[in-house]
Amino acid sequence: MQIKEEKVVAIHYTLTNNSGEVIDSSEGKDPLYYLHGFGNLIPGMEEGLEGKAKGDKFELKISPEKGYGNRDERAVQQVPLAAFGGADVKVGMQFQAAGEEGHPIVVSVTAVDNENATVDANHPLAGVELNFKVEVMDVRDASDEEIAHGHVHGPGGHHH
Repeated sequence: MQIKEEKVVAIHYTLTNNSGEVIDSSEGKDPLYYLHGFGNLIPGMEEGLEGKAKGDKFELKISPEKGYGNRDERAVQQVPLAAFGGADVKVGMQFQAAGEEGHPIVVSVTAVDNENATVDANHPLAGVELNFKVEVMDVRDASDEEIAHGHVHGPGGHHH
């Protein structure tokens, strides 16, 4: 069975940057299950998996445009420390903030001085070319309920 829209897919993967540094991996864990064609993975990953079958092993190089996007320097801002309600703000902390049209976004603190914190709303992998080693572990038809909900249910997926 080939991977296409409305298939539940299980994969093992290792993600590295161009320096070979491992960013994420399913090694030693359960496979990642997802519903293909529903935007549950970055676009380049779904495109690279299209047409593959159980047992296939391959590598994908995904550009930022097909991954987490390019960095947007407009997403980096100085925020007065007073806006954090007295919290002891440190580099690496993450906060939820209101983004465009009030949608919640996560910002990461990248610098702190005596008066301000620099926050970055870019995804940490924005602007990074992604290198995946992938093995397709399973492909099956999605249930009507999974299709209606847009995600996998049961083992490896969401439970209601």
